[in-house]
Amino acid sequence: MQIALHLGVHCTDEDRLLKCLLQNSDKLAEEGIVIPETGRYRPVIREALQVLQGDSAPEEMQQTLLDALVDDDDAVRIFLSHDSFLGVPGRAVENNELYTMVPKRAPRLRDLFASSQVEFFVGLRNPATFIPAAFGRAKEPDFAKFIEGSDPALLRWSDMIARLRQAVPDAPVTVWCNEDTPLIWHDILKRMSGHDEFTLLDGRDDFLGEIMTKTGLVRMQSYLQSHPPQNEMQRRRIVSAFLDKFAMEDALEEEIDVPGWTEEYVDHLSTQYDADVALIGDIPGVTFIAP
Repeated sequence: MQIALHLGVHCTDEDRLLKCLLQNSDKLAEEGIVIPETGRYRPVIREALQVLQGDSAPEEMQQTLLDALVDDDDAVRIFLSHDSFLGVPGRAVENNELYTMVPKRAPRLRDLFASSQVEFFVGLRNPATFIPAAFGRAKEPDFAKFIEGSDPALLRWSDMIARLRQAVPDAPVTVWCNEDTPLIWHDILKRMSGHDEFTLLDGRDDFLGEIMTKTGLVRMQSYLQSHPPQNEMQRRRIVSAFLDKFAMEDALEEEIDVPGWTEEYVDHLSTQYDADVALIGDIPGVTFIAP
């Protein structure tokens, strides 16, 4: 069995990827791909992790867990998604690290399915916008307490991904930047679900419809139909061209309101982010989806 685990992170796609795959669950089931409803697996996984307390799941428990997730005996792949698999938003930043719980949480998730092929999927976000957004999701009302003295300028996603790989060296990791998601949306969906390249998912352009004018979306879809792209890179160029012309500015702009964060400081964090993610593709066992 193949187990695809989407780890978030918080404040990235906000379950849009999951919702699109759920919308196509019947179609994907024909290919042996199972997309369970969140209520069917999130409580079960949480309870199993509490019971095991770091131990590997016995074979019988693994089978019981799979039976709870899948009804089809012909299933070959299961997709599970939860942006708190690695911890709650309030613990996203600690001790100058992003998601300090990775070395503990990732192996426990992997060990739930010890006899299966497990792979992880992670969407990242610019710390300049991620930190304020995660703070907005956390229960801590004081920003200084939220970051616990951490220096945002020292936070590195490449460090988190390296810790993830070290914790689960037998589980490949696929990574992308949330800012690139509109351009690589179809590729992310295909890699996560593992569906056939000729399978057309319903609602595959719904996300673009949230950030592009209706006129622009219709024109783009019409153009793609009359000028089918020869490959994924060509499709991305087409999408990029239509976004440049028809993107809704208010849907793409992000207001950053953090005491003491000047425009220059935000630009500095953004520049560091660009340099940081450039390192991730060189980490062994990591596939980085670039636009």
